[in-house]
Amino acid sequence: MLSRRTLLKSAGVCLVGSLLPACASVSGRNFLTLLPEQKEIEIGKAYLPYVVEEFDGLYPDREVQEYVRVVGVGLARQTERKLPYEFHVVNSSVMNAFALPGGPVVITRGLLMKLGSESELAAVLAHELGHINARHHARFLEKQFGLSLLLGLGALFLGDRPYGQLLVQFGQVGAVLLSLKFSRDQEREADRYGLTYLHRSGYDPEGMIRVFELFKSLERGGRPPEWLSTHPLPENRIVQARQEIQKLNLTGTLLKDTQEFHRVKSNLARTQASFEEFDKGKKAYTRRDYQLALESFRRALETYPENYPARAYTALLLAEEGRLEEAERHSTTALQTMPEVFLTNYVQGFVDFKKANYQTSLRYMQKANRLIPDHASTHYYLGRNYQALGSRGKAVEHYRLALELSQGRAPWAEDARERLRRLGGL
Repeated sequence: MLSRRTLLKSAGVCLVGSLLPACASVSGRNFLTLLPEQKEIEIGKAYLPYVVEEFDGLYPDREVQEYVRVVGVGLARQTERKLPYEFHVVNSSVMNAFALPGGPVVITRGLLMKLGSESELAAVLAHELGHINARHHARFLEKQFGLSLLLGLGALFLGDRPYGQLLVQFGQVGAVLLSLKFSRDQEREADRYGLTYLHRSGYDPEGMIRVFELFKSLERGGRPPEWLSTHPLPENRIVQARQEIQKLNLTGTLLKDTQEFHRVKSNLARTQASFEEFDKGKKAYTRRDYQLALESFRRALETYPENYPARAYTALLLAEEGRLEEAERHSTTALQTMPEVFLTNYVQGFVDFKKANYQTSLRYMQKANRLIPDHASTHYYLGRNYQALGSRGKAVEHYRLALELSQGRAPWAEDARERLRRLGGL
């Protein structure tokens, strides 16, 4: 197999890319919505950390992340909307891919492992770029929540002042984005965009057909991929995609596969056992079988030491047991491996709180809160840190938010209420 650079160069990308003007709409529609483009971008960036945590964090292999980014950026150059596109692989074993408003595209480790070629990966990313370029998310959010709420979400990220009801609404918007189901017309529109981006970029558009056939085979096998729950795939959609491909008048050599793709899949395969152990540990953690969870996390780290979610959960459990020095070694290593995600900052803040390092804990909890502003336990520990440092007003504010966001049902809820009473906040 030729390298991607060699084959795309020989395919004459500039000629393929000139088939449609970069500013034209594939569907002939304009892109106008009431939501300003800059706000759409801000919403996408705001919910990316939320999505990363929901799908077990970012995959920690830089070569894998860079490879997917390069494939995605090549496709994004052919899109109509010039946005700050991002492409990320997340650790989840479920088979899914999705986009957020304004630019972010995410694919799970589970789906990437199932794909058979680079053109199939490109097809998945191109389809998601289609949703972004057709502004499907923006249209839905406007209809569901109204423009004033969407514009107001930006206030959550200005300064250090939390907003109670807006935080609740932030979580509601996030839940909708994660489970958003597009109409059949919107899926077909995203297919048309995606097939055009594949063609412009020099990829074989049949990669999209192969992806659809993969999903159909998995559905018949009794284990439908998560992608199908938000991207319905009736039989006529494959027929329509074939009809769209025929309209493209394919000529020249088109890229189907590369050596890089299979090298990346080999990297993923080497870490699969570690993430399977992590999945077992997380299930045990959810059941509060903490000893079993620790054992699974330990095996996950023996197989792949860079598995930072397993290390972060290990630090949490050790800190709860009072094994603070061990906990700090794990939390520090997890933070060094992945410093810009919610989990590692929250866990480092938790371990520092347990060690009575309140100022340091406050710093990490503040960063965790900037990444995901509606996490109830973060607000509780912000309150604890502020109280320990003598900032009574801020402590009261965060205890109230913690109780509101958790609806008073968290393990620490009674303690938060008692502290509010003592501080005169009730």
